[in-house]
Amino acid sequence: MPAEPSAGTSGAGSTAVAATSDKRPTIGDGGLEAGLDVLSTEPVAEPGLSTRWRKRLLPPLVALVLVVVVWQLVVLAGVQPRYVLPSPLDVWYTIKERIADGSLPTAVLTSIERGGVGFVAAVLIGTPLGLLVARVRPVRTAVGPLISGLQVLPSVAWVPAAILWFGLSDATAYFVILMGAVPSIINGLVSGVDQVPPLFPRVGAVLGASRWALVRHVILPAALPGYLAGLRQGWAFSWRSLMAAEIIAIGGEMGFGLGALLQQGRDLSDMQVVMVAILAILAVGIAVELCVFAPIERGVLARRGLARAS
Repeated sequence: MPAEPSAGTSGAGSTAVAATSDKRPTIGDGGLEAGLDVLSTEPVAEPGLSTRWRKRLLPPLVALVLVVVVWQLVVLAGVQPRYVLPSPLDVWYTIKERIADGSLPTAVLTSIERGGVGFVAAVLIGTPLGLLVARVRPVRTAVGPLISGLQVLPSVAWVPAAILWFGLSDATAYFVILMGAVPSIINGLVSGVDQVPPLFPRVGAVLGASRWALVRHVILPAALPGYLAGLRQGWAFSWRSLMAAEIIAIGGEMGFGLGALLQQGRDLSDMQVVMVAILAILAVGIAVELCVFAPIERGVLARRGLARAS
């Protein structure tokens, strides 16, 4: 018969095995998490606030300076007469005059108010319609092509009809904004919902989420990047639609917006006023992009691990 191991030998072997097994990394030890953290993080120090602002503002400022320099060089070259192509300094003097008499601030505030109210209304209308189109197959089959057609239809085409329906009033501008922005918001949300993995709503349903809770806590957060793209495009359509309405629908109860200022410069053959209006329209569009949509996009991407929060 084979000799049985002694009690002392058995105890020593067990102690050695236990000691060896104790050295193995386990989840409880934090070894696995530490290894994954090392793989998923980069040892790069976060830049300070001043550094981040410098990185964001310096490139646009350099680009702006280059544009002004090229503009001045074209003026000095005499490509067009000064009354057709004014210099940057001439336009700057006109900006100061229009600020002093209050016409430029009034036009900017009027257009921003119209654009903001119209865009908010478009979001409130387009979001539930987008969810309906995205989640109900017969609705998508019926109205999907129509929505895509409305999105590519130039917004200026709605201005004559809106004037006949609502007269020269703010309702004309709001209607044109809605017809330009709502289709883009709907299509953006539909695209975002289509990219949600099917597993997400299934897991939510298994966990007992109601239909509204599923939409609010699962589908909308997962579809947020596509929805945000639709909102950004919707704002672009809103702003362009508003300018088209303000240029054509002048007088009556319509307030004095940037489109009216642009048309006023054209009627007076004053290219400096035209340039002031164009620059103001461009400045508002850039400001909304940099101050509203860009920070939201950075936050969404950072929370998904797709970009570093800055």
